[in-house]
Amino acid sequence: MFGIFDILKTYGLQLLIGEFPHGPLGGLSLTLILAVAGLVCAFPLAVLFGIARTSSIRWIALPSAAIVHTLRGLPVLMLIFWAYFIVPLLTGKSISGTTTVICALVAYETAFLGEVIKAGIQAIPKGQVEAARSLGMGYFRTLSDIVLPQALFNMIPSILNQLISLIKNTSLAYIISVNELTYSAYQVNAQLLTKPFQVYFILAMTYFVICYSLSTAVGKIEKKITKKRQLRIQPRAMS
Repeated sequence: MFGIFDILKTYGLQLLIGEFPHGPLGGLSLTLILAVAGLVCAFPLAVLFGIARTSSIRWIALPSAAIVHTLRGLPVLMLIFWAYFIVPLLTGKSISGTTTVICALVAYETAFLGEVIKAGIQAIPKGQVEAARSLGMGYFRTLSDIVLPQALFNMIPSILNQLISLIKNTSLAYIISVNELTYSAYQVNAQLLTKPFQVYFILAMTYFVICYSLSTAVGKIEKKITKKRQLRIQPRAMS
């Protein structure tokens, strides 16, 4: 099909893993690593910000809100540039492009995922919190034993949607020459010169297949969570 299969045959491995094992890992593999690393590293920070955003203590809630809204208002590309120049200044050491991108994605994802967790916490019925407090459970125990387990479970589809967003945002890493999927496609196109449509069609379809597959999985998980909620509600209604 217009040379697409020939490109995949010749450069498919480069698009998949970069120069590995004879060089650094790149391509699609690095894209997925960047996205997962950004999500995993941001998750504990997002939980803290989600809790802080729901706090009744103003000196905790207001600064956290300011940080979240600032990060949410900045484009990811700007965060990548800031991480590229600021992190070495703060640490006194030069860092790799991969580490730079992960730092930027962690900052981005902390803000957005923090709001998701905040919504999950606020969605828990207040009656459960009041019942836990009436039984003598303190704030932190109520949070850890009652609120967070339910909130995080209910937010699984939203968390996976954030992973999809991160996978697409990793494409901006090419701007600082990180050899992820988009930059690998750029290198392949630079070698071929005459087939930009085919190369970037392969790139677009790769992103589409990954994101569509994850979106389908999110839909199935969401249905399972909805069924579990209904099973929990039905016995209460019958009683």
